[in-house]
Amino acid sequence: MIREYTGDGDRLDVVLSRDGEISRSRAAALIKDGCVSVNGRTEIKASYKTQTGENILLDLPEVKPAKAEAQDIPLEILYQDAHLAVVVKPCGMVVHPAAGNDAGTLVNALLYHLDSLSGIGGEMRPGIVHRLDKDTSGLMLVAKDDKTHAALSSQLAARQMEKHYRAIVYGKMKEPSGEIEKPIGRSKTDRKKMAVDEDGRWAKTEWKVLREYSDRTLLDVHIITGRTHQIRVHMASIGHPVLGDVLYGHKRMPNTERLMLHAYSLEFTHPETGERMKFIAPCPFCEE
Repeated sequence: MIREYTGDGDRLDVVLSRDGEISRSRAAALIKDGCVSVNGRTEIKASYKTQTGENILLDLPEVKPAKAEAQDIPLEILYQDAHLAVVVKPCGMVVHPAAGNDAGTLVNALLYHLDSLSGIGGEMRPGIVHRLDKDTSGLMLVAKDDKTHAALSSQLAARQMEKHYRAIVYGKMKEPSGEIEKPIGRSKTDRKKMAVDEDGRWAKTEWKVLREYSDRTLLDVHIITGRTHQIRVHMASIGHPVLGDVLYGHKRMPNTERLMLHAYSLEFTHPETGERMKFIAPCPFCEE
């Protein structure tokens, strides 16, 4: 499907995503894949600054239906309507199928329990607006159609969603609250890990003490950005790794039955109704 746009002096990815039909990250991916031309010339840089009046064509690939298999897996659905759903992902569940792990995921469960899912995420990630690590439990927002998916992705990119976590970290904090503002990038020594890296992407985490124990602390954690492993990397960087974290923890930490990290609350604006909505999933390991 061909879509036509007109340059206005802004970045190419911004121009393509302005009408809300596709997200800016999706626009950038399409540009990189050679799906966009400017005045008849293929442009592969999302940062290209368009000129006023330039003719821009987007050859939008046909979205293929999801091919992941629907599975009757128990799933807690807190809310759903014709456009979106809010679900609670259990600890230990992978979000979407991947090589060597094509069953038992959240996507397999969603395909069984929901009547439709957006196709923007691709064949193996239908409906997935944002992700949680396998061992992190809690709230996830799911889109049922492409327009809703694009609108929710735009909110996420513009930091208009508010996400709070519950985390039990090692040791006691010196202050009742604080913030961590350190860039995060892929570790240069271990590609399975992320790390604080001055060449990484800006990341900011706010935390507040909820309860103290002898060797650990329960925190409310508010993420301003949403980088991969952000809370785990940031807390480890200040000497307070999340308990149960085998990637970023250390041997002095007490043993726990799981990663003590839970997506506790999620607030966003419904793309269709304009209503501000907030959901809470009680923390399974907290004594608040």
